Amino acid sequence: MRKNRFKCLIILAVLSLFAVLSGCSREVFPPSSPRPQISEREKAPDPGRAVDPTLKTYTVLGQTYTPLACAEGFVEEGIASWYGPKFHGRQTASGEIFNMYEMTAAHRLLPMHTLVLVTNLDNGKSVKLRINDRGPFVDDRVIDLSLAAARKLEMIGPGTAPVRVEAVGSACRYELPGTFYVQVGSFASRDNAMKTQNIMRRQGYRETRLQKTMLNGQAFWRVQAGKFNSLGSAEKAKQSLEQDYSGTFIVAD
Repeated sequence: MRKNRFKCLIILAVLSLFAVLSGCSREVFPPSSPRPQISEREKAPDPGRAVDPTLKTYTVLGQTYTPLACAEGFVEEGIASWYGPKFHGRQTASGEIFNMYEMTAAHRLLPMHTLVLVTNLDNGKSVKLRINDRGPFVDDRVIDLSLAAARKLEMIGPGTAPVRVEAVGSACRYELPGTFYVQVGSFASRDNAMKTQNIMRRQGYRETRLQKTMLNGQAFWRVQAGKFNSLGSAEKAKQSLEQDYSGTFIVAD
């Protein structure tokens, strides 16, 4: 345990822009566990490609991770840690605000909002959690639990525990939070793109934006209607817009 803590402190000294130490308080002391800054969690998506926010590749501490497209059948065993007070009220990788009293967890690869059954192999206690964050980024750990979950598994004192993690379902994808747009067209002419943007705004999509991109030396302006605060609202808009604009797709920021 001390060796891992010392190793983490060395990494943090060199790469302080990439990580911070896990939360602690006077009463409870989570084990050290580097966690990414929001700006470092995910690479910017290709602006010409529809992106599922649960599948974005991201890089932390020089290591790149590609989340699983599907959690069905996922089972693993390893060491669980927990995080709490220092991160309470901060934004998670899913876009939610972390609440250490809710039954949630962080995982490096499972899609956001995957439901998992976590069993403490030392005492047999189990708890069902929802993945809403990324981590832990310590080699020997497989999942980072909220304070509430750690209490249920009776691992607050030790700080870590051997666990089995089993995917048992997922939350409704329509409830996925975030910032989304619906791309309705890509134009070589900026004037034509602006005309379409104005049409979108008149139809009620007041935050429709233009995104300039270069392809083989040619500039294109993409018109993205929005913005939407959940995947569900973006998909409803897409269904409406695709009646007049073929090839529409959703873009996640």
